[in-house]
Amino acid sequence: MEIKANILEKLEMVAARIIEQAGKRKIILLEGEMGAGKTTLIKEICLKLGVQDIVSSPTFGIVNEYVGAQSVVYHFDAYRLEDEDEAYDIGVEEYLDSGNWCLIEWPDKIAGLLPSEDEMMKVEIKEEQGVRTYTSH
Repeated sequence: MEIKANILEKLEMVAARIIEQAGKRKIILLEGEMGAGKTTLIKEICLKLGVQDIVSSPTFGIVNEYVGAQSVVYHFDAYRLEDEDEAYDIGVEEYLDSGNWCLIEWPDKIAGLLPSEDEMMKVEIKEEQGVRTYTSH
């Protein structure tokens, strides 16, 4: 799936389609440059999942937990992790095996701890000339 959006109002539709496409795979990896809009998209996904808490980047805490309408949502930001051992120490595998939504920014930092590709969805965000493209695979 590829969606191009040049206004934030379309982000609601992007989030809905990502959730729909994810289906039973509740692990979503968000890739993109710094400032590409990963956290902004996660905020919209969380709204669609019924989260009423304020959603913010967990950069220093590594993971934020939100209560959604039907499940817990874990929001990871692996940017500041030095290595996979740090993620292992916070119990990332338990989060991933929980059956709850796991939304992960900078997943390349913990690639060796992630499940197989058929168990998760990747969303790549690129911006060019003010238009953001969201590609999932």
